[in-house]
Amino acid sequence: MNNADDAPTPDSADAPTPDSAGAPAPLLSTALTGRRIVVAVDRKAGELSTALRRHGAEIEHAPPMSTIPHIDDAALLARSRELITATPQILVALTGIGFRGWMEAADAAGIGEELRTALAGARIVARGPKARGAVQRAGLPVSWTAEGEVAAEVAEHLLARDLAGARIAVQHHGSGSDGLDALFTEAGAEVVSLTVYRWGPTKDAAALRASVEHAGSGTADAVVFTSAPGAQAWLEDAEAAGTLPAIRERARAGELLLAAVGPVTAAPLEERELPSLQPERMRLGSLVRAVVAHYGGSTSESA
Repeated sequence: MNNADDAPTPDSADAPTPDSAGAPAPLLSTALTGRRIVVAVDRKAGELSTALRRHGAEIEHAPPMSTIPHIDDAALLARSRELITATPQILVALTGIGFRGWMEAADAAGIGEELRTALAGARIVARGPKARGAVQRAGLPVSWTAEGEVAAEVAEHLLARDLAGARIAVQHHGSGSDGLDALFTEAGAEVVSLTVYRWGPTKDAAALRASVEHAGSGTADAVVFTSAPGAQAWLEDAEAAGTLPAIRERARAGELLLAAVGPVTAAPLEERELPSLQPERMRLGSLVRAVVAHYGGSTSESA
């Protein structure tokens, strides 16, 4: 119901840290030397690639989707003005980057302060620490945080209350497919839906097609994913290219590593009976460490 990588960022030790001359950061280990890793990621691809290269990996960037911002979206601003006029009782913040983008759009339109004032009286629910941090940086209080970082947890928390007649604003993630609007509407709430960015088609179809072919042929050693829509799009391209059976065979044989930042991101893989590696925490740094450990590297080198 959500994308666990809606703005996971590398843990500090895995973030790119070029030296003062601008040269690439030194290797943390050689655990991934000789390994070709497909980074099937759009957002944060540069940071993830840099973190993997610091362990010797060769990177093949193949973004399966693109992020389309809505900074000047008339519908977003219109709904923001609606919330100023008729303030919500509940606000659901699903992603950090989405909430920040919403506030930036409001500020650019000259209604930022009015919007924050209108939201200040709402019960604000955040889907995870990233969303909570973005809300707090906007100067707004957070009433409750879903520590499991999934939209289903948010739904369970709010549906335990009487929502009949409540006005709920929901700031969605990229695909807007979390199902919360329908659940809250069925419970009798009035829902104001806000999408700040969404997923679009890949900007590099050739790179995407090459990556699924490499994963099937044995040229690639691993593929990493940070969003469920991205994983879904990559697998759909593999199906279209006819390489999914070979990918499945290699993954099951332990010849191809499929790594996902969390269980939501891994869901499209599991639906196709593909094994996946998942870190203990839904963070890019944790994902990097899990990949390093899989190939025999010491996790302490990047902790």
